[in-house]
Amino acid sequence: MTRERPQPFKHSGFQGVIGVAREDITPPIGIYARLWGASTHDVAEGIHKPLSLTALTIQTDTAGAPLVLVSADLSWWRTPNDEYYVRSAVVEELGIPSANVMVNLTHTHSGASICREDADKPGGHLIAPYMEKVRNALKTATSNALQSARPAILEWAYGKCTLASERDLPDPDGTRYLSGYHPTPPADDTLLVGRVSDSEGKSMATLVNYACHPITLAYQNRLISPDFVGAMREIVEAQTEGAPCLFLQGASGELAPRETLATPDVADNNGQTLGYAVLSTLSGMLPPFTQYAFQRAVESGSALALWEREPRSDYSTTLAAMQIPVTLVLQNMPTLSEMDAKIAESTDRFLTERLIRKRRIRKAVGEGMTTDMPLWAWRVGDSLLLGHPNEAYNALQTELRAHFGALPVMVANVTNGHFGYLPPAPLYGEEIYPVWQSPFGRGGLERLIDVAQKAGDILLSEESKA
Repeated sequence: MTRERPQPFKHSGFQGVIGVAREDITPPIGIYARLWGASTHDVAEGIHKPLSLTALTIQTDTAGAPLVLVSADLSWWRTPNDEYYVRSAVVEELGIPSANVMVNLTHTHSGASICREDADKPGGHLIAPYMEKVRNALKTATSNALQSARPAILEWAYGKCTLASERDLPDPDGTRYLSGYHPTPPADDTLLVGRVSDSEGKSMATLVNYACHPITLAYQNRLISPDFVGAMREIVEAQTEGAPCLFLQGASGELAPRETLATPDVADNNGQTLGYAVLSTLSGMLPPFTQYAFQRAVESGSALALWEREPRSDYSTTLAAMQIPVTLVLQNMPTLSEMDAKIAESTDRFLTERLIRKRRIRKAVGEGMTTDMPLWAWRVGDSLLLGHPNEAYNALQTELRAHFGALPVMVANVTNGHFGYLPPAPLYGEEIYPVWQSPFGRGGLERLIDVAQKAGDILLSEESKA
């Protein structure tokens, strides 16, 4: 009987030309920074840790059209105009196709306003200059990444991290849901780590894709902060010779750290939890350009299987990108004129803020029955990278990863825009924030999962390799 020789163990990856660059995007103290309805303050009074924007460019060769993947320490977009004002610096001024650009926000809830309509608020006069700073940072980081790009590989490995917990808590005193730690349901602990290495095996960048809301510092906080992402980056970069670390926010609609409404030291502790999990995953990876292959049997007390590391050169060089409209049904919402009337009548600071946010969402999605939301889908060697503008529940990434098996699948919420949550269909009808905040009707999450699966299948088909 002849048995098949076992296949070598190797990391899914891509080989081509990769560049990385970072710019500081810390806003000025005194800028309007009221991101929580319950906040009693309006402006940022200090800096916990600086905010940054990091761009990674990926090409088959220096002449090839780049994919541009960006991680930015920003909260969420309030209007499509503000989002595209920033992203257009790459799409229009650098001439990179829209399908090839994903700007993912780390989604810190301790940043500044990135809405120029807030100019009339305390510290609002600083928003437009800050937005220009972010726009210039995106262009500069992307240009510098392209200029410094060199032959490299990107390899992926899955790990585990216990930072994220379920945050949809049934109210013990009522029928609604609260947003806070729910100790019973298990949370998705999947961590996806990407390692970029140059031709000599030197670390160039680390990609961290994990689903967890950066809300450790909540409405009481008056400091600008990347939340737990800052400490995570510091830990990882200290152990990778300073190679920039990009945090890419996963499908975290219902996931957050256990400890929130807390202080900067707790945010740093949360970052340590994620940072050490990233280092553990990196430590478990084979060296760059290496595979682990079966050699032969060795006779001993038991017959032993001898496996050894050996050089590897068979990395995929395939790149492909798609931008796909996903048609989503809208919930019944008041018209813009009806919302204007309610805002004019409101005398409650918190309720007024809620109405203003709702009106911006209504304006962004239109007053029809459906709206089209874009999905970005990339194939990068033996991996899929998927980004979308909204806050999908975790099922988006668990379903996609189950569908594509061992293939690394990066899923990024809050990419190239933001409109609202995408909760699972069974939650509709419940009194829960992600349902009543969202403009999207029942079935939106499930629709996005279906389209994303089909997009991935197309990218992985033989035709996409041509």
